[in-house]
Amino acid sequence: MPTMAVPDSPVRPTLSRRHSVGIASARSWLLTVLGEFVLPANDPVWTSTIVTALGGLGLEEKAARQSLARTAADELIQAERVGRRTRWRLTDSGRHLLSEGAERIYSFAGQESTWDGHWLVISTAVPEGQRDLRHRLRTRMAWAGFGSLGANTWISPNTAREAEAKQLLDDLGLSTTTLSFTGQFAGIGTEKSLVEQAWDLRGIAGRYREFLAEFAGRRPRPGGATMLAQVRLVHEWRRFPFLDPQLPSELLPPDWIGARAAAVFRRQHTAWHPAAQAHWRSLAARDDH
Repeated sequence: MPTMAVPDSPVRPTLSRRHSVGIASARSWLLTVLGEFVLPANDPVWTSTIVTALGGLGLEEKAARQSLARTAADELIQAERVGRRTRWRLTDSGRHLLSEGAERIYSFAGQESTWDGHWLVISTAVPEGQRDLRHRLRTRMAWAGFGSLGANTWISPNTAREAEAKQLLDDLGLSTTTLSFTGQFAGIGTEKSLVEQAWDLRGIAGRYREFLAEFAGRRPRPGGATMLAQVRLVHEWRRFPFLDPQLPSELLPPDWIGARAAAVFRRQHTAWHPAAQAHWRSLAARDDH
């Protein structure tokens, strides 16, 4: 399974400036395919197998081959020449990236936890001129489930996320200009308004409604249709760990739609998994000859 990020065929409305997600890219579809089929099998895969799978998703051969080249340039896959043909194997970095993404995506699917009422607050200073660094900080903090209160302050009701925040701040070279503390909400304002300022729950709920409309009632035909439906299901679901901070129920609207969407993801993925994997194996075996 893949990591964060996220393509899609139609252009969807963005949630907010903090949580906007780009439209589809061939590389992102490739990562979904690699994570769903190549990672668990741990076998090399022919170019033709990848091109066929991505072609079924509507990607042209040129785009599929370019995505392979770009992913190899990122050192996530490496090419093996076999005569005049090429097959691809995950590198250690690729396996780590996809495994980490799989863990985040599957553990995300509808878990609930109790909340002790404490907040983690992180304040960091990034020079205004370093826009790329600010963008990377926003992206990684959002992926870690933090909400933004202005440019320099991040919050989470999950105080255990401090270790993850410290690691990413170390990676970005920002630890020396960052302060963190935990505490309960005080008497000015409300936690409801705090949540509304930090996260766009209405926008997130809209994305969940789109997900349910697309997948809740889908019944693909056996074989290739099921494999492609599985890829689309995973590909769409993989965006939610980035968009949804998984707030405790005390901070969510009643009957939060994310729980229903997670149940649909689990049900459909479980139902389609055997047929999807079987068709992928048959596709790869055909290309072996």
